[in-house]
Amino acid sequence: MNKPVTDIDKPQSNDRLAASLFAEVLIADQLSRNLISKALPRGMQISHFSVLNLLAHVNEERTPAQLAEAFHVTRGAMTNTLSRLEWAGHIHIRPDWDDARRKFVSISPAGRAARDAAIAAFMPLIADVVRDIGAERVRGALPVLRELRIRLEGGPA
Repeated sequence: MNKPVTDIDKPQSNDRLAASLFAEVLIADQLSRNLISKALPRGMQISHFSVLNLLAHVNEERTPAQLAEAFHVTRGAMTNTLSRLEWAGHIHIRPDWDDARRKFVSISPAGRAARDAAIAAFMPLIADVVRDIGAERVRGALPVLRELRIRLEGGPA
């Protein structure tokens, strides 16, 4: 039995398919950031949470340059985020004892507690979304989204 040819199957529709994919990704990004932002503890921004989450996950010091690279932001943007986190007591910044030009960043106990509070605040919301969509469907989407991210990061084609 032959499958009917749809517009999506036609080569000229690849541009439309790409546009639809990126439109959905961009809208999902905006809506998920909005959902998470509303649930974060007062004064915490997504960029703050993201840095705390990375530092908690790797459980090792990172330089500001490494953090900027990890988040695909400028060093200036990362310096601003780190300054706010340090002011809040969520991170420690220390000089590199071997090279005074460099600094190292680590998460503080207060930062770990703030990160945990943030996760506790928004995890039920995103868990509900996954439950509503269905765990198997989400598992099926993850490889495609992961490959999309790797390609956009300049990874192997």
